[in-house]
Amino acid sequence: MTRATWKGLPAPRHAVGWEPGLVVPAADGSPLITDHYFPRAEGDFPTLLVRSPYGRGFPWSPMYGLLFAEQGFHVILQSCRGTGGSGGEFHLWRNEAADGLATVSWLREQPWFDGTLGTVGPSYLGYVQWALALDPPPELKAMVVQVGLHDPHALFHADGALRLENALAVGVGMTYQHQGMAPFVKATLRLQRRLRGITMAQPLRGAYACAFGGEPGWLEGVMAHPDAADEYWRGASLAQCADGLRVPTALITGWQDVLLDQTFGQYDRLRQAGCDTTLLVGPWTHTSALQQGWPEVFAESLAWLRAHLCADPSGLRPAPVRVHVGGEDVWQDLDDWPQAPAAASWHPAPGGDLTRQTPAGSAPLTTFRYDPADPTPSLGGPLLSRGAGPRDNKALEARDDVLTFTSAPLTEPVDVMGAVSARLTISTDTGHADVFTRLCDVDARGRSVNVCDGLGRVRADGQEPSRIAVPMSSTAHRFAVGHRIRWQVSGGAHPRYARGTGTGESPVDATTFTPVHITLHADSALILPTPGTETVR
Repeated sequence: MTRATWKGLPAPRHAVGWEPGLVVPAADGSPLITDHYFPRAEGDFPTLLVRSPYGRGFPWSPMYGLLFAEQGFHVILQSCRGTGGSGGEFHLWRNEAADGLATVSWLREQPWFDGTLGTVGPSYLGYVQWALALDPPPELKAMVVQVGLHDPHALFHADGALRLENALAVGVGMTYQHQGMAPFVKATLRLQRRLRGITMAQPLRGAYACAFGGEPGWLEGVMAHPDAADEYWRGASLAQCADGLRVPTALITGWQDVLLDQTFGQYDRLRQAGCDTTLLVGPWTHTSALQQGWPEVFAESLAWLRAHLCADPSGLRPAPVRVHVGGEDVWQDLDDWPQAPAAASWHPAPGGDLTRQTPAGSAPLTTFRYDPADPTPSLGGPLLSRGAGPRDNKALEARDDVLTFTSAPLTEPVDVMGAVSARLTISTDTGHADVFTRLCDVDARGRSVNVCDGLGRVRADGQEPSRIAVPMSSTAHRFAVGHRIRWQVSGGAHPRYARGTGTGESPVDATTFTPVHITLHADSALILPTPGTETVR
């Protein structure tokens, strides 16, 4: 079934054996239920540790247990504490470092363990790798972090705004996926049916219980603590472990992955630390990287692990960075990802134009009304749920609460590579607003497709305009001749982000929502990292 699903996988080298249901003691003595996959062959083979809160069945068993074991690795597929039959209580971040080290201690006692260890896995399976890397055991020789997490707070919050759809999707995954695919699919469908009622509830707190059969305590905690400096989040971020890491680490992500920015943060820290690292960015979402993109992801992962665990570098690509260039649909190899690329400013102009001409001043340009009772909907982009990725924004852009500014048809291609951002001057009548800003590629037929985006928050103390900078993630994209560059500005993207209340009150507890008039000023700018362009400051 695995090979029928994905074409282009390498031929198996070994038949595979399986030892299910092994018991490994956690740091507190709780039993961690573990499956062992191994090549049926004589000789020593390196070991891969895969720790998951999502169960040990499909898709983890075929994708990690079977495929890697048949390529010549022992694979330990383990359910995290409190999941998949393992004892103890699950917590999003407090147990993974200690339980990872406890598992390595158990490995040292196994007669088949040859002392060479690697780790591999996506999403939270990446988080447990970073947890082990906080105090890496001497046996750890390589890591492969696929669409990986290192900062739970950033998964759930953006500049104080709740990433509501992420929170609900993660809640379903953590609650049900380790129970098996049938309960997980049933819960996912139930959440989809009840999504509008949950996300429009006043207050939001507790409204999701109907989709979960109760209230996961950790979910209420992450939703109710928007400030990363809050004591609640102490120890959650593992970003610092990359600063001095010496374990060779491969990073894999997609341009529409919800954890794209975290992966670029990991790459930057590893590069500055002088760690041997490589980066692959494909045309994928968080989930499609492990579906349509799996042949490329698996080949990249296998080559890295063979190079560093088996002394076989023959499969490594020559350049440390490979990115898929959107708009052109090609792959490009780079010596490095641009950390501070040259950038060009594009400005909004009367009539909905987007130009390179610098405005004369900061006069009000145009005003729209954001109504929390009819919130601007989210469409495509980096989501964990259905509908993620590039989408035609035509219907969204027809709404009165979405501003669009569009360039003239391009007479020569415009390449954008690096971190996109917006510099906004905003006035509001309540002093509080969310501002969602998006870059789109408009083709010759008028189809407007999202490239990248971001959300910022206005918190004004007086009547003066607020100036805010909004990170819009990163991209590698070519705007072709005849295409147009479009900039969207709106008051939110619901339910991807919880509705802005208009008052500054937390949407988790708010029972009153106030419409907001939002005015964009002429000195606002879309900042595009454009190779070969003079940097605009």
